Amino acid sequence: MSHHIISDASTLAIAWQKSSTSGHDGDCVEFAAYEDAIAIRHSKAPNGPALLFSRSEMEAMLTGAKAGEFDHFIQ
Repeated sequence: MSHHIISDASTLAIAWQKSSTSGHDGDCVEFAAYEDAIAIRHSKAPNGPALLFSRSEMEAMLTGAKAGEFDHFIQ
């Protein structure tokens, strides 16, 4: 991966997906496959930046989230 930040996420020709449980106010992050990475952006800022993570980085984060390792951030 040559860079980890795309300054304007709307320039990416990809299909964004957000959780079906996100709030109606659009307060959620969106994910999309991009080249060999996963792109993440804030749903309220589609023209804002997207962060790129490798698939192994996303796997580590999701495994930790499923195990409750980050629950203290939302309590």
